[in-house]
Amino acid sequence: MLKEFKEFIMTGNVIDFAVAVILAGAIGAVINSFVGDVVMPVVGHFSGGMDFADMQHVLGSKVLEDGTTQVTAIKYGKWFNSIISLITIGFVLFMMVKAYNKATKKAEEADAGPTQEELLADIKELLKK
Repeated sequence: MLKEFKEFIMTGNVIDFAVAVILAGAIGAVINSFVGDVVMPVVGHFSGGMDFADMQHVLGSKVLEDGTTQVTAIKYGKWFNSIISLITIGFVLFMMVKAYNKATKKAEEADAGPTQEELLADIKELLKK
């Protein structure tokens, strides 16, 4: 059983998946920072200095025994930030896939030799000579 597990873990698919998960976490951190530190300040600036993360609709509040106040609120500003983050992540992934597809297409075109028709035309020309 241990041998089978070792073979399973060492297959390329599992290793590739592990690398993808780790890279996805790193990319997620970069994109979250981009949204929080770059995009949202710009959006806040053009919306009159508003911080969307603090936007909420308070439904009620109560004072607890220790003197602190517990607020029940709908935090739609955080939801708005999540929507902007989703759109930004989608756009970044779109650009990455587009660049990858363009690079692989160029590599395939560079690797592609003459077509079958071109080879037949060359053979025909050689036979005529």
